[in-house]
Amino acid sequence: MNALRLTGRDRALLRAVAAGRCDIAPAGIPNLRVDGRWFCDQPRAHALLAAGLLARAGGTTLLTAAGRAALDDAYEHAAA
Repeated sequence: MNALRLTGRDRALLRAVAAGRCDIAPAGIPNLRVDGRWFCDQPRAHALLAAGLLARAGGTTLLTAAGRAALDDAYEHAAA
């Protein structure tokens, strides 16, 4: 996970991406939208992309295997 500590906002964004609720600029600066609205913390979205938790595929945002693992790990720690 590249030593990136997930915040509650990060986990919410990962869940939204997993649910297919996000789109991203297909080229250039990877600005992200959730449910058609601009995500409130673009620098953090960029950090999640740089950490490999999210990926851009055209105008679609995808949760990577690392992103899924980070989200699953967060659920496991919350349940413990």
